[in-house]
Amino acid sequence: MLEAAAGYRIKITGIVQGVGFRPHVYRLAIEHDLKGWVLNGSTGIYIEVEGGEDDLREFTRRLVDEPPPLAVIRSCSIENISFQGFEKFTIRNSAEENAKTTMISPDIAICEDCKREVKNPADRRYGYPFTNCTNCGPRYTIIKDVPYDRANTTMAEFPMCPECRQEYENPLHRRFHAQPNACPVCGPHATLLDNKGRVLDVPAVELLKAGHIVAVKGLGGFHLAAAAGNKAAVRNLRARKRRDAKPFAVMARELKAARKYALISPAEERWLSSPQAPIVILESRQHPELDGSLIHPGLKTLGVMLPYTPIHYLLFDDELDLLIMTSANLSDEPLITTNEEALSKLAKIADYFLIHNREIYNPCDDSVIKISKADTPHYFRRARGFVPLGIPIPERSRSVLAVGGEMKNTFCMTRPGEAFLSQHWGDLNHYLNYKNFLNGIERFQKMLDVRPQVIAHDLHPDYQSTRWAKAQKGVKKAAVQHHHAHMASVMAENAIEGEVLGLICDGTGWGADGAVWGCEILQGGYRSFKRRGHLKYLPLPGGDITAQKPYRMALVYIIEALGESRALGIAAKYLPDLKKEESDLLLSRLAGGKEILTSSCGRLFDAVGAVLNICAVNRYEGQAAIELEASAGHKTDGYYDYNIEKEQGIWIMNPLPVWPELLADIERDLPVGAVAYRFHQTVIRMFLEALIRVRDDTGLNRVVLSGGVFHNEIIAIGLIQSLEANGFEVYYHQQVPPGDGGIALGQAVIASEVID
Repeated sequence: MLEAAAGYRIKITGIVQGVGFRPHVYRLAIEHDLKGWVLNGSTGIYIEVEGGEDDLREFTRRLVDEPPPLAVIRSCSIENISFQGFEKFTIRNSAEENAKTTMISPDIAICEDCKREVKNPADRRYGYPFTNCTNCGPRYTIIKDVPYDRANTTMAEFPMCPECRQEYENPLHRRFHAQPNACPVCGPHATLLDNKGRVLDVPAVELLKAGHIVAVKGLGGFHLAAAAGNKAAVRNLRARKRRDAKPFAVMARELKAARKYALISPAEERWLSSPQAPIVILESRQHPELDGSLIHPGLKTLGVMLPYTPIHYLLFDDELDLLIMTSANLSDEPLITTNEEALSKLAKIADYFLIHNREIYNPCDDSVIKISKADTPHYFRRARGFVPLGIPIPERSRSVLAVGGEMKNTFCMTRPGEAFLSQHWGDLNHYLNYKNFLNGIERFQKMLDVRPQVIAHDLHPDYQSTRWAKAQKGVKKAAVQHHHAHMASVMAENAIEGEVLGLICDGTGWGADGAVWGCEILQGGYRSFKRRGHLKYLPLPGGDITAQKPYRMALVYIIEALGESRALGIAAKYLPDLKKEESDLLLSRLAGGKEILTSSCGRLFDAVGAVLNICAVNRYEGQAAIELEASAGHKTDGYYDYNIEKEQGIWIMNPLPVWPELLADIERDLPVGAVAYRFHQTVIRMFLEALIRVRDDTGLNRVVLSGGVFHNEIIAIGLIQSLEANGFEVYYHQQVPPGDGGIALGQAVIASEVID
């Protein structure tokens, strides 16, 4: 053996635990005839290696350029060390350190190798619902602490049998140090029960084909499953779950089956088949076997995912290729994660229960995305498959806990250079969601070894997240305006420094002047902002009640645009849900002149949706706006009138001139789709003109777009194209949702900058 010419000490950080990184290093070292060791530490992967100079250089190049499929390398440091005379290359046991900066891998969909084993009658894991390897399987949902070793997961109670142990200890096997490794002999097991708790020996797929509803325990919580083509089963599920209108997601047996029911682009196919396996919002084919009015009422899209665990594959056969697969929670309650809770709370919904005995430690809902026309991901919900993946932020950032908003809550925890957005918690007004939110904070602090120096919260005094933040002792607080947080969120994920213009459009945000903001043009950066424009203020009688009843906002807009006497006649004709008693009450409140004012873009969309008889009452958040977009399929030329006027240095976007023309189109029986389309084009044109005027005032040419209104693809894509055609640099979300699920990121970076 030739004497080694050099030695390297290497540290790699990022997602490098639980993804097969150590065996990958081992195989590379053996291939290049290098000696030394590799180990997992709480801050990353550590390597000491020695050998010939050429082999060392090629080894280090391949470490970075050819990582394992699921690894994410954030940094790689290399230093020269003296020759130590290692006799071989070994994988050492994990090391404890004072700091914990290793990133935890999200849960990953079953890989092709494991899938083949599950489907192979000759394999010892045939039909086994918990098959996994270093390239797939549960991660975040089973982790209790770092480093990511079996003892720190919910698999600790399942000692491996000799065969699994042999795989686990063999560096050349794909299950080397796969912490959830298991088989039917030694691992978790699934059990089928009826709703009385009695054990059954029947394939779950037969019950689904018979029209029954089955509660299925998955990776991050329970789902409710039903045969999507069985109208009675879907109708029963809607009735029992009391979910009147919100669309159901579906799970297709395979990509070929999904193509029967939805149009799928190459980019959408990549995301459906990706290790993250999110629900992807696709254009529905309106297949005759599916009743769209039951599955996705009022919409032309279908939320589709593919099976991402072995247990899901066992729910299908050649006769059943599509299932309703919806989260098993009641109304606005959180995901159900325990067998006991499922059997108790779902007894009147599910006919049968497919449970298992592996604990879900960190609940995590399915992620939901849509692929934009630019082939970029647009997040509606960022959870399973992505959490707790870090988002790069400036190295100067401090340790901050940002607690987000009230609806669609997520929190964000940061440490220098990284921001970690939590999974979706839902509405914090519900105690169980609030409890999960608090548990999540405690667990993130433990995993990341972070003790925040600052807690950032929304300005709204009545948010549960704000109240909790203000009650914490011994830590600095930063109150962040809602729309400033939206703006900073886009800036952070796009690594933007300096000042920008921000167009922030949503339903509700506590304004700096006490009004309800919701369509704002801001100028600023992380440290501060100025309001440069907004949608014209209108009264919001009843506050949240009016947000739930779009027909009320329609009356307000028509009164403001046409006067009370004309408005009442129009309301009688086009707003049948508005009864005289409620109308009289609204008129009385408006006459009092003391109602809170709003510049909400969401309320404008509500009003148009109601007067077009698309949606008079929101049975889920944003329903009227979502269905208004879905209706806008009849392309037509032209747009409605509007005004943009400067008042006290602020540009006011006034949509009241829209209403006489829009109502005239309705009177002359222009198709609803054409009116809806023309309204969307009007909004795009109004936003563009307002931003051009603000650019003229400020000289700023970079604009960021955020807020729930930008879930609307017609508005988002149309405005981006129009802005770019007029010379703007446009930035938008591609890593976090534009709605309130992304504001915690903005709160965190703002707080890090403004607190001394």
